[in-house]
Amino acid sequence: MKYERISSELFIHNRSRFTKEMKEKSLAIFNSNDIITISADSTMPFVQHRDIFHLSGVDQEESILLIFPDCHDPKHREILFLKKTSPTIAIWEGEKLSEKSAFEVSGIRTIYWLDKFESILNTLMSEAKNVYLNTNEHTRANTEAQTREDRFICYCKEKYPAHTYLRSAPIMHRIRSVKHRVEIDLMQRACDITEKGVRRILPFIKPGVMEYQIEAELMHEFLNNRSKGFAYTPILGSGFSACVLHYIENNKECKDGDVILMDFGAEYANYASDLTRCVPINGKFTARQRDVYNAVLRVKKAATKLLVPGTMLAEYHTNVGLIMEKELVDLGLITMEDIRNQDPKWPAYKKYFMHGTSHFIGLDTHDLGLWTEPIQAGNAFTVEPGIYIQEESLGIRLEDDVIVQENGEPFNLMRNIPIEADEIEDLMNS
Repeated sequence: MKYERISSELFIHNRSRFTKEMKEKSLAIFNSNDIITISADSTMPFVQHRDIFHLSGVDQEESILLIFPDCHDPKHREILFLKKTSPTIAIWEGEKLSEKSAFEVSGIRTIYWLDKFESILNTLMSEAKNVYLNTNEHTRANTEAQTREDRFICYCKEKYPAHTYLRSAPIMHRIRSVKHRVEIDLMQRACDITEKGVRRILPFIKPGVMEYQIEAELMHEFLNNRSKGFAYTPILGSGFSACVLHYIENNKECKDGDVILMDFGAEYANYASDLTRCVPINGKFTARQRDVYNAVLRVKKAATKLLVPGTMLAEYHTNVGLIMEKELVDLGLITMEDIRNQDPKWPAYKKYFMHGTSHFIGLDTHDLGLWTEPIQAGNAFTVEPGIYIQEESLGIRLEDDVIVQENGEPFNLMRNIPIEADEIEDLMNS
């Protein structure tokens, strides 16, 4: 891995939180992701399943984590099953985790090779009453493709039909949404790498530069700082493309007089950062561009202050909409009559600000979290209001990542990344 080893303290802590939520006489099983074939003998780079990583730190294919807190045999209360290294694998792919290195990574003492899994599972199932299986229950999940986890669920239910099956997902949504201090440090590292990318590209952007050249500059900076690259597919949309929310072609020339919307973030140790900045391609905002920019910035600052413990996210988004409403009236984009006549299900401000303001962030860019329970200290969110004026080919979105605090405003992980309009112009022209 490119990243520096993470303290096993984090994974020991995470497993402890998971086991406290389990019913008695239950075991839980977590599988790694597959290596995805593209065609012929080509594969996608391996990306670990976030749940097994969160609970063990194991960042390797063909891995299984088994947790059984009530097992009569103490050594079988936490088990890792791993792919065994052979001389051939070591030469062709590189050495895999050994028993010693797996313990150092995870804090789990009982390590078996994968060929022992079925026999040991069979023994433990005779003692367990319930089995926690891991399903993808993210509200935006695309579950068309069958995963290694899916195949295991089918296998387990067919072989052991008399057990009671429970869902790990509700527990994972709860424990992953509140960040440990080690996780916050890792997210800060990802944000710091993103900052390096921002400071690299601002002097680089000018009329005639291609969007993909900016992407290339960012990738160079990220890889040079122990990141695997982008935490998600970057959006680098200049001119009208800034009004396309998920524009990812990044293939157009940056034109004099336009603004470019740049939504990107570095990953570090599987943790995501998620930033948006908008800058004038020629280094100077027009008066209109600056007015819209500052309106979005005011909404972002006000929205950030609303992310406090006890607030419901639905209430939060409604209140941000009211703040945006005033800014759009002041910009002449909507009128008070539009507001009086609006459909409550699609308020007038939605014409120019049609997406949500915040989402959970962590191991996933759109991380697991509890949308139906109040915000808690330790939750990590993006804050990303935007105004998109298609008729003016102008899209402005500003986004930072923050950690909710017990008292006071959230802690901004991107506090050192330039965001004020004057600051942006100064750096572009330095």
